[in-house]
Amino acid sequence: MTHPVDVHVGKRIRHRRWLVGMTQQQLAEQVGIKFQQIQKYETGANRVSASRLWDIADALEVPVSFFFEGIDAEQEAPEEAAAPAAAMPADILGDKEALDLVRSYYAIPENQRRRLFELARVLSDVA
Repeated sequence: MTHPVDVHVGKRIRHRRWLVGMTQQQLAEQVGIKFQQIQKYETGANRVSASRLWDIADALEVPVSFFFEGIDAEQEAPEEAAAPAAAMPADILGDKEALDLVRSYYAIPENQRRRLFELARVLSDVA
C-alpha cells in the first residue's frame, strides 16, 4: 500500500520534470538509475530514499524541500476547500495541458507576458 507522502513526493518529481522539459529517461541517466525506477517514484509505488531524493533535487535544480511543498493542503478535508477552487482540477499541475501552458507562458518575453496575463485576468472576470 502506498503512503500519501510518497505519492505527493512522486507527483512533485513528475511536475518538476515536466516543467523543465525532461524525460524520465533523462532524469534517470542524471541520477544513475533506470527510468522504470523513476516511474515507480512518480506513482508513489516505491519510496524515494533521502540520498536519492537529494540526487533528484540536484538534477531538477530545486531544493529537497520542494518535494514536500503543499503537503498540508493536500491533507486538508474536502469540505474545507474553497468554492472557486472547485472549478479547477484538484491537481492542476497534474494536467499536462496546464503544464504545457505554463511552460509556453514563460517562454514569452516579459513585456508581452504581462499583457497576456492582464488579458487572461480580464477574460476570467467576464466569464
